[in-house]
Amino acid sequence: MKFLLVFDFDHTIVDENSDTWIVRCAPEKKLPNGLRNSYRPGHWTEYMGRVFVYLGDNGVKEEEMKRTMTTIPFTAGMVDLLGFIGQNKELFDCIIISDSNTVFIDWILRAAGLPEVFDEVFTNPAAFSSAGYLTVQNFHTHSCAKCPKNLCKRQVLKEFLDKQSEVGISYTRIVYIGDGGNDLCPVMFLKKDDVAMPRQGYTLEKKISQLAQTLECSVLVWASASDIIPYLKRLLKE
Repeated sequence: MKFLLVFDFDHTIVDENSDTWIVRCAPEKKLPNGLRNSYRPGHWTEYMGRVFVYLGDNGVKEEEMKRTMTTIPFTAGMVDLLGFIGQNKELFDCIIISDSNTVFIDWILRAAGLPEVFDEVFTNPAAFSSAGYLTVQNFHTHSCAKCPKNLCKRQVLKEFLDKQSEVGISYTRIVYIGDGGNDLCPVMFLKKDDVAMPRQGYTLEKKISQLAQTLECSVLVWASASDIIPYLKRLLKE
């Protein structure tokens, strides 16, 4: 008997968008209008690539970026929730599926002493070039019309479950904890024993409330991540 916990990252684990938080490193802590207006819906990763070039061109180095990123606040109750999961790791597998990037998530989790809670992190690959510029790539290619070009979270979740199944691991229940519009696609994939946990007042909760009749899974809304701990305690007693 094992449970899978799937987390989004921005506005779920951390209380901000990590990609917009990095703008604090820019001159005057803002981006020029031309760059800001260059974003096209569904092409966020390419946009962030241009932001990282701008930061590099303005002499922003890795150390400054790391210092800035590790000041990002965690969502209320999240450190307690992840601590509880860490104490019960034999019953919980825990993954992140995020539209952030590997460098930011690694920095933030390591600074908080939390990386060992997560078994795998699925996010856009990022690295520093020899010139010291941060570069980012799309996580994968997919054919889902509902999702941004770089990431379909349903496909990632499905492939993870298939891979686990090949080594004999199946889950009694999947709990999906997220907030954004791009979390709806994987939530639609959940089955009747699974649970979607949208953050209160965010896009995912609004989209789920419009679709309640068509969802197979249960829905539990959370405001503070500590709201999730009593539910996980009940699971452990089942």
